[in-house]
Amino acid sequence: MKNRNKSIDKEAIGERIREQREALRLTREEFAEMVDLSPLYLGQIERGERQMSLSSLVKVSKCLHVSTDYLIFGKNTKNDDSKNRIVSLLNRCTSKQLMLVEEMIKVLISYVDDLT
Repeated sequence: MKNRNKSIDKEAIGERIREQREALRLTREEFAEMVDLSPLYLGQIERGERQMSLSSLVKVSKCLHVSTDYLIFGKNTKNDDSKNRIVSLLNRCTSKQLMLVEEMIKVLISYVDDLT
């Protein structure tokens, strides 16, 4: 049986995680708390020194609003880019602004639904 295991580039995965975390303006400590990992362990992952479990990978991808494919392989869809830009903007909003944005999105979606 041929060896089908391809080497996983832990450094590239860690770099993508760090870049996305920083794009969302999250400190390592804030993000570690969100994904239930220690800041030390998260730092090791970001430097490519450690490899996380599948369940941690899924948590990280959800919290960063990116696909697991992107984290593992570096492939990003155009849709993911749009979501990342929107999330980045939302992270800069106050609570009051977020409530307003949410209402605007609801109105926009219902309007678009009525057109189709």
